[in-house]
Amino acid sequence: MGVTDQRDRPGWADGPYADTRADRADPAERADRAGGNRADRGDRQLTALSELARLVADGATRRSQLVTATGLSRAAVAQRVDLLIGKGLLVETGTAATGRGRPPLTLRLASDSAVVCAVDLGATHSTVAVAELGGEVLAEATQELDIDDGPEAVLTRLHEQLGRLLAASGRPAGHVRAIGIGVPGPVEASTGTVVRPPIMRGWDGYRVPDFFAGRYDAPVLVDNDVNMMALGEYGHRPSAAHLLYVKVGTGIGCGIVSGGVVHRGASGAAGDIGHIRLPGHDDVLCHCGNTGCVEAVASGAAIAATLREAGLPVAHVADVVRLVAAGDPLARRQVRLAAQRIGDVLASLVSFYNPDTIVLGGSIASLHDDLLADIRAAVYRRALPLATRTVAIETTLLGRRAGIEGARRLAVRHLLSPEGLSRFLS
Repeated sequence: MGVTDQRDRPGWADGPYADTRADRADPAERADRAGGNRADRGDRQLTALSELARLVADGATRRSQLVTATGLSRAAVAQRVDLLIGKGLLVETGTAATGRGRPPLTLRLASDSAVVCAVDLGATHSTVAVAELGGEVLAEATQELDIDDGPEAVLTRLHEQLGRLLAASGRPAGHVRAIGIGVPGPVEASTGTVVRPPIMRGWDGYRVPDFFAGRYDAPVLVDNDVNMMALGEYGHRPSAAHLLYVKVGTGIGCGIVSGGVVHRGASGAAGDIGHIRLPGHDDVLCHCGNTGCVEAVASGAAIAATLREAGLPVAHVADVVRLVAAGDPLARRQVRLAAQRIGDVLASLVSFYNPDTIVLGGSIASLHDDLLADIRAAVYRRALPLATRTVAIETTLLGRRAGIEGARRLAVRHLLSPEGLSRFLS
């Protein structure tokens, strides 16, 4: 039976022979190993700093809370917090003493030299906001535009609007640390490239961050607008862990958030539920080229088309909302039918994904009394009791602000990530 060389044992490099082996290594190999160790230590440091910064962003205001949440020693937390304060990411206010009547020091994200920009870009409008890292909106504006004017024209208008808002809030462009943009089409989130959008003429293959590259020294995060809405809504529902945000407007789409992470799938197509087939509607052609898609049957545009065929004065989805609010029986009937069909699709999603929260947003979701009951009935009827016993099906808390809030949260979260902090601290 042979004797095992100690240098072949797991963990040998941490034992007494480590220096001997390193001494025998080629000088270039030793340099590479040393550089790798420094890189690993740097990555761990950034991860630890990111964890602390995100805890402060989520509401931790005391160093003692950070110690409890991370399990780090008081000295380790103090060292990291002091570094983030020194670099201008955190500020601490109050008094050091904690005697009677003297509150302890309070931590928060800095606001003096760092802001994020958020953009909610729709087919006919855009909302742009400049916000502090802690969430306070410093300036915001909405303007009408046509997404089909193409990326250069549309993004130029957004850039001009951002400039006006920064000026109004007294912030130079150098204070912008991250920009979040939601667009009404599929996106390859890793590169910010718009991919085969159904309604964004001229945008296919366009990398949105490239437009801003020479204008702001900040990362630009681009995602589908429904994913942004899902992230925004998730941030205002502390009890939600697994959330589906379903937008029912001109079209139908879904954003998926689990454990705070937006799920985009392998190529960014996750949540494209508008093109799930509904049995019995093979005569209805969808703009995607298939037939029977739920978007072609039950979206706001589909309801509007049905009402027009019946002779009602309906040009847009807003007219459907107006007719239902006025009590028109045919309009209410069509909305309820649409709700049942959407509910059938959501029942399958509930069985597959098992969310604890489903949020309905979009223009049609404002008709919650006529929409919620039939969607809930379909989900409870079709999905298994184990999956439905804890699921909450509700309308949006944020309404039209869900998209802009999600874009802001995405920008801040990226800034506080290890990658974002590496850029910020350098």
